Amino acid sequence: MDVAVLTVGDEVLAGETTNTNAAWLGRQLTERGATVARVVVVPDERETIETTVRLLSTGYDAVIVTGGLGPTPDDVTMAGVAAAFDRDLIAHPDAVAYFETRDGYSNADADATALPEGARFLANDAGVAPGAVVANCYVLPGVPDEMRAVFERVSGEFGGETRVVETVYAAEPESALVDRIEGVRERFDVTVGSYPGDGVRVRIRGADAGEVSEAAAWLRERVDGGEE
Repeated sequence: MDVAVLTVGDEVLAGETTNTNAAWLGRQLTERGATVARVVVVPDERETIETTVRLLSTGYDAVIVTGGLGPTPDDVTMAGVAAAFDRDLIAHPDAVAYFETRDGYSNADADATALPEGARFLANDAGVAPGAVVANCYVLPGVPDEMRAVFERVSGEFGGETRVVETVYAAEPESALVDRIEGVRERFDVTVGSYPGDGVRVRIRGADAGEVSEAAAWLRERVDGGEE
């Protein structure tokens, strides 16, 4: 299952807010066997959200959108998603029923019950702004605690082939490891990524735990350090 993650927020683009939502979702989806194939950040612009969601929804199995839900004029994510699927925003009956028993919010520009027509309502027990599912697009709040709470409602809908990961530490320059990394790729059915820092951490990923273990052992024997 290939998933695209779309973060909405001027503050993320400006570097005022760290995109922890995308990182958290990446870990959660990977643990479930889904593949995060793309992460995109866009501003709080309805037209940009519409265009991006339309593009991603046709290219990936699912799109997860975070941010831009709430009562202020810059919260335009739901409107952008509705437009991407040629749907109207309506007073969603499930949202109306939900807020009849809770203290909701509304004003002239934004209403917590306004969701794309035909969407699946996702209650937000950690906050106010609800989420929604429209076709293959999952719309979640941007506040991290709220995003995580709403994601848990749909987490079982994401899956795939679980990947096993092992890490090999090498106390050598990354450029010196090229031939041995290529050797792993040629000999084993795994993917390999190298990440320099204090030494180099080589991460080996694959669907078969035995294959990954053999690949990691092969590499450890051939690098200085060789630790996990």
